[in-house]
Amino acid sequence: MNNMKTKKWLTEYFERYRKSVLETDVSEQLIQLKEHFLRAHNAGKKVIFIGNGGSAAMASHCAVDITKNAKVRCVNFNEADLITCFANDFGYESCFQKALEFYADSGDVVVLISCSGRSPNILRAAEYSRSKGLYLVTFTGFSADNPLASLGQLNFCV
Repeated sequence: MNNMKTKKWLTEYFERYRKSVLETDVSEQLIQLKEHFLRAHNAGKKVIFIGNGGSAAMASHCAVDITKNAKVRCVNFNEADLITCFANDFGYESCFQKALEFYADSGDVVVLISCSGRSPNILRAAEYSRSKGLYLVTFTGFSADNPLASLGQLNFCV
């Protein structure tokens, strides 16, 4: 990129970032998220976090922090053996759907994290979650207008 294009890109990027951090009030959504987590906890259910790549790292960290600090039982599907076993047997596009089939229980909350909201394996997990009546929360980032957010019952775009 030349300097003018770089400067324009940076200006637009920081403006979007400023708006998402300083001008977007998500307090009502956060209260709803807390209520769904507590409802699952009080019913003896769990919260399942799923993501790819950097989103997988975030999913793992959130699962541990919420379990430790809020005392809400959370799990994530970031184990290499789980991903590769299901990917080898069912295809990478279906690995998280299959993990949900084996590990999710009625009343669980599923949190799917995808920057683009377009990852095929995350979308299949979302469709499965909805078909089984699991409460679906999405975290996306590039644009609020994405296929994953259209499937979620509670959506965050950061």
